[in-house]
Amino acid sequence: MTQKKQFAPQSLLAQGSPCLQQHHTNDKQSLIPPVYNSTTYLRDEDNQYRSGRVYSRADNPTYKAPETLIATLEEAADARIFSSGMAAATAVFLALKPGDHVIAPTIMYWALRNWLRTFGQDFGLHVRFIDTHVEGAVEAALTEQPARLVWLETPGNPLWTVSDIAAIAQSCKKHDALLAVDSTVATPLLTRPLSLGANLVMHSATKYLNGHSDVISGALASAEDSAFWQRIVALRAQNGCVPGPDDAAQLLRGMRTLHLRVRESCESALWLAEQLQENPHVAEVLYPGLPSFTGHEVAKRQMHNGFGGMLSIRLKGGAEQAIKTAARTRLWKRATSLGGVESLIEHRASIEGEGTPVPDDLLRLSVGIEYREDLLRDLEQAFRS
Repeated sequence: MTQKKQFAPQSLLAQGSPCLQQHHTNDKQSLIPPVYNSTTYLRDEDNQYRSGRVYSRADNPTYKAPETLIATLEEAADARIFSSGMAAATAVFLALKPGDHVIAPTIMYWALRNWLRTFGQDFGLHVRFIDTHVEGAVEAALTEQPARLVWLETPGNPLWTVSDIAAIAQSCKKHDALLAVDSTVATPLLTRPLSLGANLVMHSATKYLNGHSDVISGALASAEDSAFWQRIVALRAQNGCVPGPDDAAQLLRGMRTLHLRVRESCESALWLAEQLQENPHVAEVLYPGLPSFTGHEVAKRQMHNGFGGMLSIRLKGGAEQAIKTAARTRLWKRATSLGGVESLIEHRASIEGEGTPVPDDLLRLSVGIEYREDLLRDLEQAFRS
């Protein structure tokens, strides 16, 4: 049995309350920071803006607390929140120039992959999809043809492939390429890509950061205040891809319990993965925490405190059995998304459609915070029904 990783008490995760308190002081001394719903700000009598704020499309005081907390957790120079994960991710690509070359993973979030194959290429980007989790693949691709940006997603949705961030960061530095990492599944509690050499880290904050399935948001954090980062900041303001103040406040509220939720999800996901390996209906369990998983050794190096709350199972009965199993579950909810307190199950190939690299016998499982034995029993009855 795999040894369970423990959440380190010295981690920033365990210091959540002090981090929040430190950045949430206000003149009223309220425990919860206020929400600023104003869209615009007053000029001084001499027509200046000494407050530093002009219009909420560029900035809103409500954004500062979650942005500062994300920057602290990621050990970043700066962070910005966006109206969605897709808004955050596409801002990175739109900050490039037409004609720039980009490397992205074959296994990645399908909506962003589709965007790169359509709007991204229409914009003028040259995108190559490669297996970034294969050792040496990124180095070989950069040697063959230089790229302006390498985009990683690790673990990669929904096969949970693990790319070696530190090794790829060295290749990017050697070839003068930027490295951006979608770390949505790992969260800053399990992996900090910037400390491994990445330039940017992205989160679909809708998922684990919020964790309650009631906010759409995204986030980017940068290792340094570079010219490219300032281009992203300006693009966010000019394109208007910012969240509403209430969403920003709800995101902050969700992050107050981030360490509790992620810890529970990680421990339950590992336990379920180990149990499901023994189930006669299951052909394969895909989870970075299992020694049998191809990327396990890399995951052990770059993931700390756990291996994530996401896993996938492939069923021996093929697509028909997978779809029927999802339909028979009672505690697992059949819905798109991940990282919430509710456990979700989904037949991914049906969602992604024609051309997906996802096997049609695969079910994606987002493990929530319910009693893990109940989650296992629910799957077992669904297999048998």
